[in-house]
Amino acid sequence: MYTSLQSFIADYTYEAEGTQKLLDLLTDESLKQEVLPGYRTLGRLAWHIVTTVPEMLHRTGLKFDAPYKHTESPASAAEIASTYRTAVSSMLEAIRTQWTDETLLEEVNLYGDPWKNGFTLDAFVKHEIHHRGQLTILMRQAGLTIPGIYGPAREEWAAMGMDAPLV
Repeated sequence: MYTSLQSFIADYTYEAEGTQKLLDLLTDESLKQEVLPGYRTLGRLAWHIVTTVPEMLHRTGLKFDAPYKHTESPASAAEIASTYRTAVSSMLEAIRTQWTDETLLEEVNLYGDPWKNGFTLDAFVKHEIHHRGQLTILMRQAGLTIPGIYGPAREEWAAMGMDAPLV
């Protein structure tokens, strides 16, 4: 659970940069990639990441501009990436201007339970990281090169003239 706005802003800024790196690499054709028939497509999963920003955080009372959660996912990869960039920027500005560290201790009913705002932010970050992992699998299946987020990706190891560790 976050107990200071600055710690959330620092953590999430780093995580959002990693997500943005991936979204910026999507192509319109790759958005159709499915892990299996009937599962979320890469485009739908990417859009879910985008729309979760307002879906979760508007419930806390934060007010900022972002797409409504039930909007259809765009057919344009560039639009998904751009909308995420705008939603994140708008949300972070709302956090900076509408909340204080004390706000993180306030409880709001989320999904039927009382959640402290600091807990909600933690769950929000972990939710995005979880889906970002799924995104990388679908991106590989779609033939896209994945950048490293927490360390070099396979292709980045190769560019350094090294084999990627297998452990």
